[in-house]
Amino acid sequence: MPAPDTRAGPDWEGMTAGDDAAGLRLDQWLGAKLGPDISRSQARRLIESGDVTVNGAPAEPKKRLRPGDRIEWRQPEAVGADPEPEDIALDILYEDRHLIVIDKPAGMVVHPGAGHATGTLVNALLFHCGDTLSGIGGVRRPGIVHRLDRDTSGVMVVAKDDPTHRALSEAFADHGRTGELERSYLAVVWGAPPRMAGTIDAPLGRAANDRTRRAVVPEGRGDARRAVTHFSVLKRFGSRDGGEPAASLIECRLETGRTHQIRVHMAHIGHALVGDPVYGAGYRTKANLLPEPQRSIAASFSRQALHAARLTFRHPASGELMRFSTALPPDMDELVKALEIP
Repeated sequence: MPAPDTRAGPDWEGMTAGDDAAGLRLDQWLGAKLGPDISRSQARRLIESGDVTVNGAPAEPKKRLRPGDRIEWRQPEAVGADPEPEDIALDILYEDRHLIVIDKPAGMVVHPGAGHATGTLVNALLFHCGDTLSGIGGVRRPGIVHRLDRDTSGVMVVAKDDPTHRALSEAFADHGRTGELERSYLAVVWGAPPRMAGTIDAPLGRAANDRTRRAVVPEGRGDARRAVTHFSVLKRFGSRDGGEPAASLIECRLETGRTHQIRVHMAHIGHALVGDPVYGAGYRTKANLLPEPQRSIAASFSRQALHAARLTFRHPASGELMRFSTALPPDMDELVKALEIP
């Protein structure tokens, strides 16, 4: 029988290993379960630091698991210098003492990390919010509850205090299934889906040859996470000869929120995002269906054409239903107008 939850508490999380864990190394299993938040090497360091137990006892990274083993872990306190406040302009859609909503520009990284120690959204929020931050986990910092890729633009909400952070995090983790959270994105994709609306229900995990990429994987794989995207075709853009559509403007509504979900799902059905350097590089020849100058504009678009256009959530403090929407940023707007061949 699984060991009792001897370390249950606010700092510890736990899970009982299922049949799919049989024979897996502890670091391999933990890296898959916590991914993409941490890598296998980070999981190994977590185990070696004594912050992981199996059936209530410390274990080695190479320990082989059995179904029914109880694995518990905690994230250690962050070490190193805190991000520095930076005077970076923000497009603020709404702000009160509990939260702030911004329209993130493409090119801005959300959180400092390897290669991006400065110039991030967190640096900008530390400067802008200042003393209005009452603390997340005991630290005066903004509470990031969801992320947008560096080159994805659009609406984001950030918490200023612990209760707001917890409530919003729960809403995003639930993906709106039992609440009123809604997220929709606008994307320009190569080609055109055969139907004007559809649902992509395909689990995502790490790509086999590149840990920074995601891929559609078999449902039973250890790192597989359910991922569901609903899409609607808003416009189809014609070709030079009036034949096969060269591109489409689509709206995507997320039922789950996995890393790179829209980018991977659309590439999976054969309609990768225009400009996507990771999942859409092989689709650039679609631009040949367009006349000039549309062909050059589409082929040279320098980021994934993805914008978080709408966000709806219930305010944790006031109970008010908050709705935010933003227009396409100038580069995507120019792309769409260029593709609208008379």
